[in-house]
Amino acid sequence: MSVTITNYLDVISSWCFWSEPTWAELKRRYEDRVEFRWKVALLDKNGLPTSREQEQWFYRRSGMMMRSPFMLNTDWYDPSLPEWLAPNCVAEAAKDFGFTDDRVRLALAHAALREGKNVGDWGVAVQVGAESGGIDGGELRKHARSAKTEKRVRASTAEFHALRITQRPAFVIDTAIGDRAIFSGVVKLEALMATIDSMLDDAAAYAAHKAHFGDPPKS
Repeated sequence: MSVTITNYLDVISSWCFWSEPTWAELKRRYEDRVEFRWKVALLDKNGLPTSREQEQWFYRRSGMMMRSPFMLNTDWYDPSLPEWLAPNCVAEAAKDFGFTDDRVRLALAHAALREGKNVGDWGVAVQVGAESGGIDGGELRKHARSAKTEKRVRASTAEFHALRITQRPAFVIDTAIGDRAIFSGVVKLEALMATIDSMLDDAAAYAAHKAHFGDPPKS
């Protein structure tokens, strides 16, 4: 693939949840031309609410912005947690079982944000992940709670921060010719499509030029 798009997200982020229709439509439209992948970028105290009341306020704002016919559920929220390691590590660990697509992380997001399940609890998160992927719960728990999985989650979170952006989801679009576009918190389909189309066109132009003229002279 000449173009790759990486979605940096936190599984329990409401704005990441609202971006999912855009992500799904991009995958549908560019399935054969763009490589899609996602990575965890853990929310920390700078991105998390400090109370259930504050969380509800954010949900009302984002729900109105997205013209949603329903409001997200805050029953899952636990203000004592500094980060939501369990659902993110479970989603990441599912990759070890071949689930590099979105199904497990979407199941975890739905369980929390729509059903109010306490996915901050490792047992609940593992159960949701195991059921959504048909994965043995014991094996998934072992992988999710391993130092290896947490190291991957910490590393991808560090990648996100190295981009010097703050909003999730962050869509990072790269091409084989070295171009890069970064959308931090932008979830509108039209803006992303316009950029991808432009980058695909440039990549095709480079390929056509190389076919006619080969590699550049050494000097």
